[in-house]
Amino acid sequence: MKQILKMILVFVLFVFIAIQFYQPALNVDKGEVAAKDFTRLYKMPSEVKTLFQNSCYDCHSNNTNYVWYDYVQPARTLVEDHIKNAKDDLNFSEWETYSNRKQERLLNSIKEQILNRQMPLSSYTLMHRNAKMSDDEIKIITEWLNEQSKVYE
Repeated sequence: MKQILKMILVFVLFVFIAIQFYQPALNVDKGEVAAKDFTRLYKMPSEVKTLFQNSCYDCHSNNTNYVWYDYVQPARTLVEDHIKNAKDDLNFSEWETYSNRKQERLLNSIKEQILNRQMPLSSYTLMHRNAKMSDDEIKIITEWLNEQSKVYE
């Protein structure tokens, strides 16, 4: 019995080491802020900009700040899949390419999801504590989003 358990552990260790060689492309723009970026197109207080960057940009932009465990498989694959899905819904780095109607819809959606604490995802804030927003931060960012939504009315 010990021999079989030992063989299983060696096999699992081998598979774990082998999958570390698969590293999907990183979601980084090498420090360049896109001209079409959300934070460049809107005049926003630095506090609001920091909130967006800390709580939203890792998944919803072309520049993710990875932490050490994001490089370890299978977490790496899960993170990259999550980023891809997030950017399909909203990519702040490509904001200017969206139509006015889509921008308006997204601003309202962002506000609702933050107010309802659907974003940032609790599964994300569990490991990225600085992304979690306090009640005061939610108030600051939603008030700013309300002001921007008036532009489209």
